[in-house]
Amino acid sequence: MLSLGVSLKMYFGHASTLDWCRAVAEIARHHQAIRTGLAELFVLPSFPSIMGVAEIFAGTPVRFGAQDLFWEDSGAFTGEVSGQQLRELGCTYVEVGHAERRRIFGEDAEIVARKTAAALRNGLVPVLCVGEPERGPATEAAAWCRREVEAALGYASGPVTVAYEPHWAIGATEPAPDEHIAEVCAALKQDLPGDVRVIYGGSAGPGLVTRLGSAVDGLFLGRFAHDPAAVATIVDEALALAKGGTWQSA
Repeated sequence: MLSLGVSLKMYFGHASTLDWCRAVAEIARHHQAIRTGLAELFVLPSFPSIMGVAEIFAGTPVRFGAQDLFWEDSGAFTGEVSGQQLRELGCTYVEVGHAERRRIFGEDAEIVARKTAAALRNGLVPVLCVGEPERGPATEAAAWCRREVEAALGYASGPVTVAYEPHWAIGATEPAPDEHIAEVCAALKQDLPGDVRVIYGGSAGPGLVTRLGSAVDGLFLGRFAHDPAAVATIVDEALALAKGGTWQSA
């Protein structure tokens, strides 16, 4: 199954988040790739919109989750949201360790590991973001990312979606070069356990999954998915890949 995720970050307000999700829900209800399970679509809105998003995606194959969680399941942690609460709300996925969390909020490898463990023990699939800070050879990037994944899984194991997002490509006008993405993701897919999937983020948008084919297990989309028509285009690409044999569903 090709995995297509969208993080809305803090770009949308609550009303615009729900409007966007209604449009995406319509795409999912009618698109062959989503209806038949050839591709999976998941959406990560801001915390206040999760309940509304859950209602919109009810009865569709679209899964949803959160952009962060706390490493403890309950307690006196003002302003935090636990994996236990997210699971109770119906979340399937939770983003962990994004470059912005690491840079702006000082989340280090220890915090990322504790959050990853919290996600797994609460039945959530961590979308574990990894990526090298500076542009360099793909072999070095793969080694950096492998170390980040191993550190994050130090306390737990289970199904994990690794989102490869080189820091230098996040927010850029275009993604990393196709050859770089393919080499790094292929190395990670070879070295990591079988229950770990590897998708690419970092200015990912329409056209990229067609070019990468089987080099990745999917895409992690940001602002290039803000137009629902772009989401539809990417799902069209997933269907064409599956039908053409360039990429096969699991």
